[in-house]
This record gives sequence, structure tokens and C-alpha cells, in this order.
Amino acid sequence: MSLFERYLTVWVALCIVAGIALGHVMPGFFHAVGAAEVAKVNLPVAVLIWLMVIPMLLKIDFASLRHVGRHWRGIGVTLFINWAVKPFSMAALGWLFIGYLFQPYLPADQIDSYIAGLIILAAAPCTAMVFVWSNLTRGEPHFTLSQVALNDTIMVVAFAPIVGLLLGLSAITVPWGTLVLSVVLYIVIPVIIAQVVRRSLLASGGQPALDRLLAKLGPASLVALLATLVLLFGFQGEQILAQPAVIGLLAVPILIQVYLNSGLAYLLNRAAGEQHCVAGPSALIGASNFFELAVAAAISLFGFNSGAALATVVGVLIEVPVMLSVVWIVNRSQGWYERGAAPRPAPREV
Repeated sequence: MSLFERYLTVWVALCIVAGIALGHVMPGFFHAVGAAEVAKVNLPVAVLIWLMVIPMLLKIDFASLRHVGRHWRGIGVTLFINWAVKPFSMAALGWLFIGYLFQPYLPADQIDSYIAGLIILAAAPCTAMVFVWSNLTRGEPHFTLSQVALNDTIMVVAFAPIVGLLLGLSAITVPWGTLVLSVVLYIVIPVIIAQVVRRSLLASGGQPALDRLLAKLGPASLVALLATLVLLFGFQGEQILAQPAVIGLLAVPILIQVYLNSGLAYLLNRAAGEQHCVAGPSALIGASNFFELAVAAAISLFGFNSGAALATVVGVLIEVPVMLSVVWIVNRSQGWYERGAAPRPAPREV
């Protein structure tokens, strides 16, 4: 892991402090940023999200989809967790903890918004960081790449319907126009741009040319993420200072769903007889989230000041430590896993 990735929680914590402080010192600036909208799309945030998302999508080779059949058991388990379990389990946890158990301790006017943010967070499977987690568990690289490419393809058509369904079940008004526009802006267009640039670079200069571009874009992507977080906490500062326990309360259902879904994916792979080098990344892909997309969608749908935006950012805050703990569990349990799974030999390349 890079220095930034390893200490992401620290940087997010610093952004909380910086954002809250700047929000008090320069309220006019933050109001101006919040007002820079066209068709309910905040232009500064759109630029920042593109800077975050496109470099990640440049790493995805959609041609790897031809390998999805090589580890069909692991692919099937991960798809089941990502699209049939995780969004719905998060919605249930949100209703239980935020809508019921923690309701007396949270702002009454933000309850629905917090639940909406949790749903949005869980409906977007992780993209870039999955490669880090897979590497730390000695995961099968072809499986990881093909699974991420397949998830990104499904996300184009499934993200909006799942979010809309669960928001509707939560009695939250669904701004369908804004939701579809968010999918186009933050998934479809970045995917197209990234793949056009990727193919052009590979055709003209090969993998070294792509690596050089990624090295240049990397710092810009990190700065964009931190800037987005500072903006968010600049708007959320008063609410956080008034009720600092909000972040801890929102973290509870996120933590539970991470361990629930990663554990379920791991056990299902074991029951199916899949190899440990596939089960590890499968569990991690099933648990982590595409928080950049979630933050962008929450801001577009509900605004900077919303509980939904804050809930997605809490996901960013706890991402690294909780996922590293899942990596540790997967690695430590390899012996137990292989004694029960009787893994089949890896299929040959076709």
C-alpha cells in the first residue's frame, strides 16, 4: 500500500478538522461552492469526482471479462453478495440502528437522510482499492481484475434501480432525474473516457505509457479526494460539533455490514470448494465500497449539508482499518479454509 492508502483514516481525520475550521472562518466561500450548480449537479464536486474516478477506471481492462468463467464459483458468490445481499442488508441495518435503536440520539430531521447515505454507500461495489486488498491476501489477479470489470459493467445499469428501490422502501422521495444523471456523470462518462484513453495509450506506447500517465494522475486524484472531504466537512461542521457522536453511531451499521458480507462471501466460497486465492479477494470485494461514487451521488441527490453525504464520508473514514482487519482474518484463516474447502486445481488458460 502507498503511504496515502495506509494512512487514509488519518488524512480523513485531518480533513474533518480542516473542513470544520475553514467552514467557520470562510463561510462565504463554502456557500459559493454549494451554490455552483447546474441541473442539481455541483460543478466543483463533479470536477473533483472525475479527477478521483477516471484514474481508477484507467486501471480496469474490460477485455478481462473473457476470463469470468475461469473462477465461476467465486464470480457467482461475489455477484450474489454485491448485488443481492449487501445493499439490502445495509438498508436493514440502517432501518434497525439509525431508524430505531439510535434514533433518540440523532437529529430527527436527518434520520431518513442518514439511511439514504448508507444505502447509496452499499450499492456501489469497490473498484480501485480492491486491487490493494487482493494483493495483500495473495489473491488471484485474473479473478480480481475480471470481477472488478464485471462489477463496473453491472453498476452502469443496476446502481440507480437498486438505490431507487431501497430509497422508496424507506419512504424517501427518489429524485429519479438526479439519480440517473448521477449515474451518467459519475459512472458512464468516466468509464467511456477512461477506456478511450487507456486504449489510445496502449496502442501508441504500450503499458509503460499508461503507467506514466497513472503516475502523473495519482497525486491529482488524491488531492481531489481530500479537497472533496474538506468541502463536505466545511458544510457539516456545525452539525458535527453539535452532536459529535453522530460519526460513531453511523459507523456501527457500516462496520457490521462489512464483517457480515465479507464473512458470508468467504464461507460461501469455502462451501463451493473455491480456492483460497479467489475466496480472499471475493470476500473483500463483497465488503468494500466505491466511496467516491457514493459521495458524489449523495451530494447530487441530497446536497452538501445532508446526512446522506455525511454517512458516505464515514465509510471513507473507516475504510482502511476495517478492511485491513478483514485482510488479517483471511490470511490467518487460510489453513482452516483449505482443510474444509478441498480447493480444486486452478483452471488452465484458454
